[in-house]
Amino acid sequence: MQTPLQARQDVRRVLVITLILNFTVAVGKIGIGMTTGAISITADGFHSLMDSASNVIGLFANRIAGKPPDEDHPYGHRRFETIAALAIGILLLITAAEIITSALERLTNSTPPEVSLPVFVVLVATLLINLFVSRYQRREGQRLKSELLIADAANTGADVYVTLAVLVSMVLVSLGMAWADPLAALLIVAVIGRAAWQIMSSTGGVLVDRAPFHADQLAALAASVPSVHRVVRARSRGPANAAQIDIDIEVAPETTADHAAAITDAIRAKLEQALGGVAEVEVHFAPTQNAPPDYALRARAVADALGLATHEVRIADAPEGKILEMHVEVPPGQTLAEAHAQVSQLEQTVRASLPDVADVITHIEPALNAAEAVASNGILSNSMQIEREVLSLLQQHYLSMGWHHVKATIYDSGYALTMHVTLPAEMTVERAHHIAEDAEMLVRTQFPRVERVTIHTEPPEQDKTSS
Repeated sequence: MQTPLQARQDVRRVLVITLILNFTVAVGKIGIGMTTGAISITADGFHSLMDSASNVIGLFANRIAGKPPDEDHPYGHRRFETIAALAIGILLLITAAEIITSALERLTNSTPPEVSLPVFVVLVATLLINLFVSRYQRREGQRLKSELLIADAANTGADVYVTLAVLVSMVLVSLGMAWADPLAALLIVAVIGRAAWQIMSSTGGVLVDRAPFHADQLAALAASVPSVHRVVRARSRGPANAAQIDIDIEVAPETTADHAAAITDAIRAKLEQALGGVAEVEVHFAPTQNAPPDYALRARAVADALGLATHEVRIADAPEGKILEMHVEVPPGQTLAEAHAQVSQLEQTVRASLPDVADVITHIEPALNAAEAVASNGILSNSMQIEREVLSLLQQHYLSMGWHHVKATIYDSGYALTMHVTLPAEMTVERAHHIAEDAEMLVRTQFPRVERVTIHTEPPEQDKTSS
């Protein structure tokens, strides 16, 4: 994977090579055009000279666009490359205007140019150079995802048709058709104008924040992430290969900061996988209105705010109302009185936030830190409960699939999960991979402390033995 700095250096190398070639072509064409008096060749030479100027602009823009974000440009300097590409389009229009003026003057003055063998030699040589430069820039522009190189490749690609038109006009002039020279110059104007319009339309769209991706496409990708109740708004701007995307979503009111971070990561991964070049993804959260309470999430959110951890959260119905039971992890080394005071505050806050809960029953236990967990064979005391809850979650969402061998172990400051799932033998690998990815995303959004998930997909036992 290339770093941004390496990509910028590669773009600079391409621009330097094409600058040298374009300048060589321009000098050759202008020299022959002025010597023979062929206006179409001279016009083509000045067109190539504009290519050289655009390469110089591109080098300058590439250097600025590669700078990291700063106080004045917190979103980076990428737009300088877009402005440079727009400048190339403007230069093409200026060149077209100059050629039109010269062609109209030649139509009123029918003095034919002098055509000789060196003229054809120069034109064929420049045609081959233009073909090489155009293909080289386009290939490198796509590889490096550089709109500047792609725009310049379109410009140089127009040179190929221009030079072909000039060659044909010189053949006609040698046959005594003097009008072919200014006519070819006007055809050059049409080709240049088309290239200029394509460049200015593309870069102008970026500068006026035209959306590179349709909002419905972005909303569908974000809505596929578990825990996203509704996508309120989806927006995008910038070039398609470096888009900035804003997603506004509704989630359960009980969603914690850790849970929100996991949802954000899942949405970003979905967008990057589906769209490719995404520079930045911003996710804005809002609570779902009138949503039924998620008792486990609400209890965990309250505990997080108090610096406590909970597990084995269970809700039960009783004649007097709902009873919420949970295990609460408190910092080790406390006295029972200190721990009880903390947990009592948790119980009161949970009851206040969930009016239909008649009572909260807690089990107090000391929390294990990572070092203690490693000393205990690397498994937290509540890892078995995590395994049970994850298995239950997967069985609820994927009823027809066989989940088994769910194992939780310590991983950094959270958990790593491994599991197996039995899928139909005739299912395609692509479909099985998609199911595993969705299941991983579901687990990580519902259990923020799970930092890594590995899912082994397999056919039924009889299919494995028969193969």
